Amino acid sequence: MHTSTPLTISPTVRKGIPPIAIIGALFFIFGFITWLNSVLIPYLRIACELNNFESYLVAFAFYISYLVMAVPAAIVLKSSGFKKGMSIGLIIIAAGALIFIPAAITRTYTLFLLGLFVQGSGLALLQTASNPYITILGPIESAASRISIMGICNKLAGAIAPVVLGAIALKDADKLKVRLVSMSVSEKSSQLNELAGRVITPYIIIVVVLLILSLWIYRSSLPEVDTDREDDAVAAANTSKVSVFQFPHLLLGVLTLFLYVGAEVLAGDSIISYGSSQHIPLSTAKFFTTCTLMAMIAGYIVGVISIPKYLSQEKALKLSAILGIILSVAAVSTSGYTSVLCIALLGLANSLMWPAIWPLALAGLGRFTKVGSSLLIMGIAGGAIIPLIYGRLADSFSPQEAYWILVPCYASILFYSTLGHKIRR
Repeated sequence: MHTSTPLTISPTVRKGIPPIAIIGALFFIFGFITWLNSVLIPYLRIACELNNFESYLVAFAFYISYLVMAVPAAIVLKSSGFKKGMSIGLIIIAAGALIFIPAAITRTYTLFLLGLFVQGSGLALLQTASNPYITILGPIESAASRISIMGICNKLAGAIAPVVLGAIALKDADKLKVRLVSMSVSEKSSQLNELAGRVITPYIIIVVVLLILSLWIYRSSLPEVDTDREDDAVAAANTSKVSVFQFPHLLLGVLTLFLYVGAEVLAGDSIISYGSSQHIPLSTAKFFTTCTLMAMIAGYIVGVISIPKYLSQEKALKLSAILGIILSVAAVSTSGYTSVLCIALLGLANSLMWPAIWPLALAGLGRFTKVGSSLLIMGIAGGAIIPLIYGRLADSFSPQEAYWILVPCYASILFYSTLGHKIRR
């Protein structure tokens, strides 16, 4: 792959919707499906009568699929190509959304978790294709800027999703929680069944939309990309390389992405429940994830404007990590709306991390780009592990004290931004 010029696309595939617009639509879908979890965590905690740890299995089931499915996704893409692979990914997500219907009818938590795992598996396939695609769709120096544009699409959808589902699933949830305490067993079961059934219609709509998008992608003008080609300089540098494990900056990048995704998912998925633990009504708290994602959108806009013209990818990652440490400490040290605001502002700290980590980790991989991308996708499993640890700490200590877990995450990201990405031997 030539890293200093945009992709060469034949004239026949230049017609129709530009590739970057198609990928932008996919990132919108990523965001919408992913950030529904912020509502599902408090929603299923009520509907299925769960504790903190059990409720964060929502994030675990969804994000652990990236670890399990990243390598199979790469195999699928190798045989199907990018466009067909993306279409298949959308169908898999639709299948996962479909599982929510029997899960809601029977109020079976394990079925909900299965549906989330299947959705995550489809997203793993989509992410394995789309992230390296947008990275190499032009000069590597401006990759963070292009990914920032994709991030705006992703987080805009993420800001909309919890508001839409929250208005349906968490309607009058505060009153219901109070009433459940004094209800008989049969009354409680009836009310919880009604609550569980609220997600059936939204997920039927999601299934239909995903299937339509799958057909659209399949019939689109999205070009194929050869990520196995290398320019002369990269080929010469990689002459002695026989394995992706000979790129320490990539392996450290995978760990950094693991910690970053864990921190981002924790900030977005826990803030509604955390607001409730700070005695803020769910009718208000259901908007907090949207606040977090709007902060991320603001950060992405900064990235589009400033990278690489005014700010390097390395510098952006460094400043973001420092801000993350400051806000994490502030969230634990304050209370009420101030503490919640600090968690929401973590969206700003997190916004430029994904766009910066990808090009830093993939730099100089050449023919190892696809495998390297698969490893980075596996790093998304941080969204499964970090929130689950937070849930256990929240049960053992308090939801606020459990946020201390964020400090070492951001400290590790700071190391990668300064030294880790430079290690090449």
